[in-house]
Amino acid sequence: MKAEFKPYIPADKVTSEMTPTSIIMGLLLAVIFGAANAYLGLRVGMTVSASIPAAVISMAVIRIIMKKNSILESNMVQTVGSAGESLAAGAIFTMPALFIWAKEGVMPTPSLATITVIALFGGLLGVFFMVPLRSALIVQEHGVLPYPEGTACAEVLLAGEEGGSSAKSVFIGMGIGAVVKFVVDGLCAIQSVFTIKLDALKTEFSAEVYPALVSVGYICGPRISAYMFAGGILGWFVLIPAIVTFGGDIVMYPADISVAELYATGGASAIWAKYIKYIGAGAVASAGIISLIKTLPLIVRTFVDSLKSIKTAGSSSTERTARDMDIRFVLGGIVVLILAIWLVPAVPVTLLGAIIIVIFGFFFSAVSSRMVGLVGSSNNPVSGMTIATILIATICLKAIGDVGVHGMQGAIAIGSVICIAACMAGDTSQDLKTGYILGATPVKQQIGEILGTIAAALAIGGVMILLDSAYGFGSDMLAAPQATMMKMIIEGVMDGNLPWTLIFIGAFISIVVEILGIAALPVSIGLYLPLELSATIMLGGLVRKFADKKFGEQKDESGKGILFCSGLIAGEGIVGVLLAILTVVGITDKINLSAVIPTGNVPAFILILLITAAVYKSAMAKKNEK
Repeated sequence: MKAEFKPYIPADKVTSEMTPTSIIMGLLLAVIFGAANAYLGLRVGMTVSASIPAAVISMAVIRIIMKKNSILESNMVQTVGSAGESLAAGAIFTMPALFIWAKEGVMPTPSLATITVIALFGGLLGVFFMVPLRSALIVQEHGVLPYPEGTACAEVLLAGEEGGSSAKSVFIGMGIGAVVKFVVDGLCAIQSVFTIKLDALKTEFSAEVYPALVSVGYICGPRISAYMFAGGILGWFVLIPAIVTFGGDIVMYPADISVAELYATGGASAIWAKYIKYIGAGAVASAGIISLIKTLPLIVRTFVDSLKSIKTAGSSSTERTARDMDIRFVLGGIVVLILAIWLVPAVPVTLLGAIIIVIFGFFFSAVSSRMVGLVGSSNNPVSGMTIATILIATICLKAIGDVGVHGMQGAIAIGSVICIAACMAGDTSQDLKTGYILGATPVKQQIGEILGTIAAALAIGGVMILLDSAYGFGSDMLAAPQATMMKMIIEGVMDGNLPWTLIFIGAFISIVVEILGIAALPVSIGLYLPLELSATIMLGGLVRKFADKKFGEQKDESGKGILFCSGLIAGEGIVGVLLAILTVVGITDKINLSAVIPTGNVPAFILILLITAAVYKSAMAKKNEK
């Protein structure tokens, strides 16, 4: 029988939580992190989680400067603040396509109001959807879904609260993570990836050196890490060699040159970018649907239970730590959003289209929330789900004759709303996991998410217009990789030349994996993401396996290995946001030492070994002071 979980702050104890200080700080951080992550994501295609940096900043201000002792107040700051990062991630995956089309003379440049409205619709839907899902994913799946960043954020806050040995493990990890991130991405003194070319196998092996990836593997455990790594091996040591070996002089769409020429000029990475990403996108979409079907009974049961709670809404008999937002308000908000999506010109759809957007948004939000529980927000392949959404939306629009500029705008708007909703649902679930561990009041966190969403939506439009004016989306400075892919997919469907074969190969790979009794979702994620990510995550999983073998599998998430890895994630996240801000103001180019210090595989390889050794040492010592 599963033991009842006891949060840090008991349900019968009431402490400061939603205060003017926590809300104001959270709103400021939502805007700052949203702007910084928008730039970072548009430049390199990835964003950094803002929950842990926001938690550390709130601890510094509330505990050290204001001399207050309120862990739930600090938790509220990170809840509100992290909303900006998630909303920015969803927006930059899709809406830059509108700006690129505008530069090509296809359509007018999107207005500030258009971007703000689309972002607001998606953000609010994502938060509302997580209200009925909280019990199913956070409470009933506690101990099953690790939610790495949510757990790490809770550990950081607990370490600051408890001090002593726990705090030491976390803050040592923070220091190491911060230094490594600054040396690698700030000073550029060590390359971020080491790569070994394997010409005989027509491929290459690579691994990133970032501590957060090792930490995610340790927190997720050996099984999930191995599934992801298996997906990476399938892509890089089976599919890429097969394409290169059998492709030869054939010109395969979407590449415009032969496979042999593409491999000769760009290596295995070029084959991955042109072919494997489509296969991976099909696998993730298929695995996401499979995961959704498997969890649908639980989701429906939870939603029905939420509807039944209307009778007892506002009842004081509900424990503080189990009190969600009034389901009547949630349903009313969703109805208002359906009408708004239908009536506002920014999303050119019918009433039926608006209802379909909300239905798809709910399903993908549920899948996203479950996926971040497995691999964390930073590795959540929302873009893969957005590809599936864009595909379906564009096919439907083309089928009803809505083509040309209007159809392209509609496809991006639909994809944007659903993508942002999925991102926000993932972030909200991580925050609710943190709150569940700490003993926060769910309804207050949900209100905080809404406030953060509104602030970030009001800011993101101006940020995107500013960045496009300064650098231009699709340029070398701001490549906007996801949005460029969405644009290509829409044009491919409208023109009838999308590589469906590659997409269906991926879909059937995930089906085969599921038939074999293996969780298809982490395997598909590993296939979709670059091998350099899953290889490093696998290192953390292996360390966790050794730790579990020595001490027994840890279920309480309180070992020193978890604390140290939480610190690594926190340190890297804080410096990642800092570097994004420094990049915006033009400082990073001045501190770049890559032209002075020769870099290569050896320093990168040594660094990743040292990081892994540090995690191993911490994990092996976790019982010493028990």
